[in-house]
Amino acid sequence: MGTNVQDRIIAIIAEQAVVERADVTPETTLESLGIDSLGLVETIFAIEEAFDISVPFNANEGERNDIDLTSVGAVVRAVEDLIAAKGGASAAFA
Repeated sequence: MGTNVQDRIIAIIAEQAVVERADVTPETTLESLGIDSLGLVETIFAIEEAFDISVPFNANEGERNDIDLTSVGAVVRAVEDLIAAKGGASAAFA
């Protein structure tokens, strides 16, 4: 499941940040890509739509969210966990 999820998330984040996919790695922070709070919300919406999941994120909660969105790798791990909780890898291809 991991590589396909990671590739899709990298594509989404690259598109939202308006950067080349090659510039986005698991170690890349969203901040370093210039993704601000509005960009983060748009990125989360795009991820939710792509994977048919609900990301437990509240833009008004800032640092108090239950999900780590600091780096691309953290986002990948969180999405993989949400997909697994929803019912497995089949959800990744919805």
